[in-house]
Amino acid sequence: MPTVIVATGNPGKLKEMQVYLGELGWELQLKPDAIDIEETGTTFLENARLKAAGVAKALGQWAIADDSGLEVHALGGAPGIYSARYAASDAARIDRLLQELESERGGQGSSGEGDRSAQFVCALALANPQGDIVLETEGVCPGEILLEPRGAGGFGYDPIFYLPTLGKSFAEMSPEQKDANSHRGIAFGQLMPQLKKLAL
Repeated sequence: MPTVIVATGNPGKLKEMQVYLGELGWELQLKPDAIDIEETGTTFLENARLKAAGVAKALGQWAIADDSGLEVHALGGAPGIYSARYAASDAARIDRLLQELESERGGQGSSGEGDRSAQFVCALALANPQGDIVLETEGVCPGEILLEPRGAGGFGYDPIFYLPTLGKSFAEMSPEQKDANSHRGIAFGQLMPQLKKLAL
């Protein structure tokens, strides 16, 4: 069973990867805390490449990384690659985003007017033990920003990200619905056919 290092210190992200990659029979492990890769890229894909390549080289093992976040069109694509660093907690990040969107609309009250379109983006990169990127992809899930949070599931910006095709926020979906429709689900769906052909 090949071992692949997940280039993150986040156990939640490891669990998600295990769901998507389960059928490949890989043993997925978190990167050691001692290895810290600086995310100096200007795009999600650049950061995913940096993390995968850096961890693979440091350990001499296969490594997979994802970099993901929310882009709000009326805010010029913010929070973008800074999604996780936008504020100190999920609730604070949501509050800041809603306030900035409200300011951008000129404080028109909660009439819902203005551009509330947004998209979640997930970039994935797989590096070989030499640190070369051998596979990469990007999944995009378009949606809208709600006026206030809805639903108790998910994490991050899920309670305010609304998918019109399902009539639900990400936080209102079952885990299976979210896996099938999210940016991460789309990205892994694109990558899986190529991963199955790889001999690690």
